[in-house]
Amino acid sequence: MKIVFAASEAAPYIKTGGLGDVARALPRALAKSGEHKVTLFLPYYKKIKNDPSVRCRKITDFRMALSWRDQYVGLFKLENGDSGAEVFFVDNEYYFNRDGIYGYDDDGERFAYFDKAILESLCRLKEVPDVIHCNDWQTALIPVLLNAFYYQILGSAKTVFTIHNIEYQGWAHPYFLGDVLGLDTSWDNVFKMYESLNFMKAAVITSDAVTTVSRTYAREITDPYFAHGLDGIIRDNSFKLTGIINGIDPVDNDPETDKGLAFNYGPGDHLSGKQKNKEALFEKLGLSDPSAPLIGTVSRLAEHKGMDLICGAAEEILSQNVRIAVLGTGDPRFEEAFRDLANRYPDRFSANIRFDRELASMIYASSDLYLMPSKSEPCGLSQMIAMRYGAVPVVHETGGLADTVPPRDPAAGTGLGFTFRNYDCPDMNYALRRALELKNSDRDAWNALVTDCMTTDFSWDGPAKEYVALYKKLTRR
Repeated sequence: MKIVFAASEAAPYIKTGGLGDVARALPRALAKSGEHKVTLFLPYYKKIKNDPSVRCRKITDFRMALSWRDQYVGLFKLENGDSGAEVFFVDNEYYFNRDGIYGYDDDGERFAYFDKAILESLCRLKEVPDVIHCNDWQTALIPVLLNAFYYQILGSAKTVFTIHNIEYQGWAHPYFLGDVLGLDTSWDNVFKMYESLNFMKAAVITSDAVTTVSRTYAREITDPYFAHGLDGIIRDNSFKLTGIINGIDPVDNDPETDKGLAFNYGPGDHLSGKQKNKEALFEKLGLSDPSAPLIGTVSRLAEHKGMDLICGAAEEILSQNVRIAVLGTGDPRFEEAFRDLANRYPDRFSANIRFDRELASMIYASSDLYLMPSKSEPCGLSQMIAMRYGAVPVVHETGGLADTVPPRDPAAGTGLGFTFRNYDCPDMNYALRRALELKNSDRDAWNALVTDCMTTDFSWDGPAKEYVALYKKLTRR
């Protein structure tokens, strides 16, 4: 099967969030079997072009119409990839020779260009894929443009559109339809929403299948509370909606080999390994008493990540003789609140307002509990990484958190963590107290829970099989 994966970012070339992890790992997992030809298309951003570790050769260049515009397209192929998937970069310095990758006034035009350039490149390469897999609003125009302009050549290709976060939908002024996309008013109903154009709406309507990154989130986005205005469109197209949980790379996230740790360990020696890492971390961060339980959080500091709950409950949590370590950047009000807590409780609360990959690994490896109280969470990767390192998660029952962290039943020995249903401080604190009570009262049960967390398979193998099954269903192969 020929599978084309289109994304606006992918590790290790460029990454700002979870999409970058998925766009690296899923094509690699799909290519792993050797049964499929997998091709990834990315913009040739300035940062990638200037990275000496990324070696590319030019395949072709051509001119392409974008409505009345005549734009250059350069197509480069990665020569030193090791994922099993082909990687192509779309080059245009007017759109992509910038210091950042998002946040520009012409983002809609930039990614409309990228989407059309992918389709034009496939035509010129004489490659008709079985499936074109699109991701988030930046590639949401591919199903539209395929149906409008490329149906005769690429019409046999099925399109899959994945919603990684429904909050970011892609908006444009109505003039964009003709001025940038070159479409007439017959497409108004596909795009129009609140007197503007909505890219994600158009993708949901025109794609052959819609997926999102967990089963629970697939249900949630049919509800106005989670859908940011798109709930009606999602419900109307629910017949083609599937929830498939993301995975993590077990090689990249392995406490037995992670070079960022002070001591490596596995499921068989997690007791001593985690304690040694905790002692090293406490010394590094200035926290006292490494025999005290550590609650870790590695997150973007944003309200939808539950930072308001952590801020509101921090003093009550600290009263239970625990230590808290937070790592991340984001909303200035949360950054300041965490700095204030660290100033008032310097030996019990550590605020690390920065991005630091090695410190993140140390927090995962040292934490007894991993707190992730997100208000909404399409999938979430941190809770799975934390479990891989033996940190027991305490999470709000939403999205992918509900799917990956079944609540622990100590009597039955089932479940992987502690959960709370109501989004408030009392419920979160109650979940934390239950976790601490088990840790303090039943050492054997706690160790069994940690071992279960570390040995649960959160790899991409299962999700990749689900995607292949979806592709085969669409193409009837």
